[in-house]
Amino acid sequence: MKVPRHALLLTAGLGTRLQPLTRVRTKAAVPVAGEPLARRLTRWLVSFGVTDVVANLHHLPATLTAVLGDGSDLGARVRYSWEQPAVLGSAGGPRHALSIVGQERFLIVNGDVLSNLDVPSLAAAHEAAGALVTLALVPNREHLKYGGVVVGRDGAVTGFVRRGPAAAGSFHFIGTQAVEAGVFRPLPDNQPINSIGAVYDELIASQPGSVRAFISDATYWDIGTVADYWNTSAALSNGSNGPGRSILWDNVQLGAGCVLDECIVTDDVEVPAGATYRRTILLKTEFGLTAVPFELTAR
Repeated sequence: MKVPRHALLLTAGLGTRLQPLTRVRTKAAVPVAGEPLARRLTRWLVSFGVTDVVANLHHLPATLTAVLGDGSDLGARVRYSWEQPAVLGSAGGPRHALSIVGQERFLIVNGDVLSNLDVPSLAAAHEAAGALVTLALVPNREHLKYGGVVVGRDGAVTGFVRRGPAAAGSFHFIGTQAVEAGVFRPLPDNQPINSIGAVYDELIASQPGSVRAFISDATYWDIGTVADYWNTSAALSNGSNGPGRSILWDNVQLGAGCVLDECIVTDDVEVPAGATYRRTILLKTEFGLTAVPFELTAR
């Protein structure tokens, strides 16, 4: 089974949990160990033979198109699906993008999760089962943080549970899925709607066994919160960031004698000479340099 050559990157979200970083760039444009997240995801997809990528746009769209462009330098054709005036959600987004994707079978990849998932095996499992949707899952070892996917003995997804005690023993969706366009085509276009919690739940009820699980031991890195972003950047840069273990974005200028300790310095910031910051996000805003403290948590 060949991997579908087409993929949709879900990159339109507001990234509210990643604020204040998403005041500067949309989440998928945020640099992770020196490379924007969307570029990492596209490069990863290309390694499996995916050559046609659609990314949906809403929040700070120019920051994504600036780093992803037409994808030619990554070996892909990248096109864009605009979502205005509202974000259309994890099912409404694919529905709106169907005419651009132009394929009956394609991959959907969340724009805020990196993984080492075996995509060819996911694609093979999807075809072998005759599924409408196949979700890439791992055991949910952080059920107090993440909601879960419930899977039957036959590999069919039977439901979804919220994070907490009810999610113990469930599985965690790591952001990649193989889908059939027919799942989304009946939906009204340009209307916000989610897959999990709406469309997929209805599909499970009306066509049991049509939503399947591909369970593996893949490693994943979530970029949901500032702490997640920090931990992922450290892991993918082998723990070595910039000065004082800090993360520096583009066009940063450091004044003489300034001290940074575990900081995130975003685009175009000029750190004053002699200034000292620890575990602080620095942003250039209309009011000048803004400093926002943040906390780190171990994964």
